[in-house]
Amino acid sequence: MTTTTSPATATAPARPATPSTPAARVRKRLNSPAATIASILIAVLWTVPTFGLFISSLRPEDDIKTTGWWTVFGNPRFTLENYQEVLFGRSASSGQLASYFVNSLVITIPSVLFPLAFAALAAYALAWINFRGRDWVYIGVFALQIVPLQMALVPLLSFFSEGVSLGGVTLLPAWNLSDEEKFIQVWFAHTCFALPFAVFLLHNFVSQLPKDLMEAARVDGASHPKIFRSIVLPLIVPALAAFAIFQFLWVWNDLLVALIFAGGGNEVAPLTVRLAELAGTRGSEWQRLTSGAFVSIVVPLIVFLSLQRYFVRGLLAGGVKG
Repeated sequence: MTTTTSPATATAPARPATPSTPAARVRKRLNSPAATIASILIAVLWTVPTFGLFISSLRPEDDIKTTGWWTVFGNPRFTLENYQEVLFGRSASSGQLASYFVNSLVITIPSVLFPLAFAALAAYALAWINFRGRDWVYIGVFALQIVPLQMALVPLLSFFSEGVSLGGVTLLPAWNLSDEEKFIQVWFAHTCFALPFAVFLLHNFVSQLPKDLMEAARVDGASHPKIFRSIVLPLIVPALAAFAIFQFLWVWNDLLVALIFAGGGNEVAPLTVRLAELAGTRGSEWQRLTSGAFVSIVVPLIVFLSLQRYFVRGLLAGGVKG
């Protein structure tokens, strides 16, 4: 006996699989040819100004002041005299960026490490330690992000110069620091300005860690310091690296905070203060400015390229599930 299969029961042809999750659809769009072409165009447009700055820094002074950097392809003339003048300088007013370069490192490294340490501890406490008023503290931290930097400059200056007094009683004395010790004021200011965003950013990552993992650690007798050191820190390395890159770039490129709280003296002035002076009193020394500006971006480029993989993971982690 033969059996026949009715059209209704016949097996339908398999349909091509389609992305069913938001993450899959986003990945498909980002891997399309149009997205690739757009990425290449954006990368080229973003790189051209930096390339032009580099070419200009290698050209003679006369060529820089009379023609655009693109004319180098028709009349290639290069020299290292601009870098020699900026880094070592024929006079104190022409360059000598080496000491200012060190000052920028002394200002930037602690200004990155301090908020990272404090924000990581605060983020863990706000995410996994139950205490009264925790939500209100988090709301306050979130709200502090909208306070403009300029509004805190005068209160901080008053705090450093006069201390804190209440009813004629001095609660905190004035900071009588020498010129070499004014780095402390800059570290304090950068740390205060960075903490709201750092706590907010790290809290979003710490709060998304698996609850079962934390409960298992507590069952095993782990204390909060042990959990933070052995479990939380290794898991939030991408977030720490992402914030470290942001903070490093902000502090390295900062002029306002360093100029106000350090005073702009040669002993504590960062590279940005010196770059503002390189153009000369009439703003005509372009050859110094191009080479000095390119020297100033070398370190941020190294930091960004070395931490790029952590930076991307830190930005994408927890953003889309699926």
